[in-house]
Amino acid sequence: MSNLVSDLVSRGAKSVPAHFVRPVGDRPSVTEEEEGSSTRESSFTMIDLQGLHGPNRATILNTIHEACKNDGFFLIKNHGIPDDVVDGMMEVSRDFFRLPESERLKTYSEDTTRTVRLSCSFNVNKEEVGSWRDYLRLHCYPLEDYVRDWPSHPPSFRQTASEYCIRVRNLVLELLEALSESLGLETNHLNDALGGHGQHMAINYYPPCPQPELTYGLPGHTDPNALTILLQDDVPGLQVLKGGKWVRLNPIPKVFIVNIGDQIQVLSNGVYKSVLHRALVNSERERISIPTFYCPSPDAVIRPADGLVDEQHPPLYRSYHYREYYENFWDHGLNDQSCIEKFSI
Repeated sequence: MSNLVSDLVSRGAKSVPAHFVRPVGDRPSVTEEEEGSSTRESSFTMIDLQGLHGPNRATILNTIHEACKNDGFFLIKNHGIPDDVVDGMMEVSRDFFRLPESERLKTYSEDTTRTVRLSCSFNVNKEEVGSWRDYLRLHCYPLEDYVRDWPSHPPSFRQTASEYCIRVRNLVLELLEALSESLGLETNHLNDALGGHGQHMAINYYPPCPQPELTYGLPGHTDPNALTILLQDDVPGLQVLKGGKWVRLNPIPKVFIVNIGDQIQVLSNGVYKSVLHRALVNSERERISIPTFYCPSPDAVIRPADGLVDEQHPPLYRSYHYREYYENFWDHGLNDQSCIEKFSI
């Protein structure tokens, strides 16, 4: 029998099994959700990338700087990825999770080192409480090293997802240059700091939950990578910790959400913040989100940029290989204590 949450739901589950139930003090708060609804996405900065290479570049870079320093999240529009590419990625993702169980399970694995795998929750081998999520995780760069192992169904999956991954990578490279300049560093600093680069994508599937007040799609966590680009369908669920409160960040058509990961917090010597965020579920509608996690290569040495360290600003983190950090992240699990603290000086 499948361990997938979606198959549990399809078998008619009327309540949340015990191993998904969060402790009483760590459950979604309906009151918090209602209070956050009035401030939601309007309280996060929207960046129009159309003007990034024009005369207003300095102003846009300053806006990015303030968003990364204060919120760790911002939104981008006019990002250059065509609507048909975005819509196609969402369509094949939805089609994948509608495949028969036997087809989906061909990629199922609980081995976190696998470069292509379908699984549920986060790390079922380590966690005590599960999360109401199935996900397909794919390594995407270099694309030619991985694409042949991706699911062959739906038939258009590999071609559609490949096009999306290539487009998102180009967008990330543009953003890395902007982030470098916004920190006062050389344009290529962050690009070079990531070594040979890495790119992963998760297709998160959150089925309707019979008791959404008892569990999370994902509990509060920060991202271990450098930069995350998030595509969402039209169902709300993302919350970001801002000003000590959980604030909704609802989907906006044709807009991506960008968030700073732990590696850029380290590379910026703490100037830019990797902040807690979480996913809620609901009882009525499935939800799909597709984050692209842009990473250093495993052998990249990560440390605060020399240009951001002096007597008044000593290094806050020790140097390490990204491989060490990534392994710690999967062992550490998802909780409100970021893995980054283990690397603090």
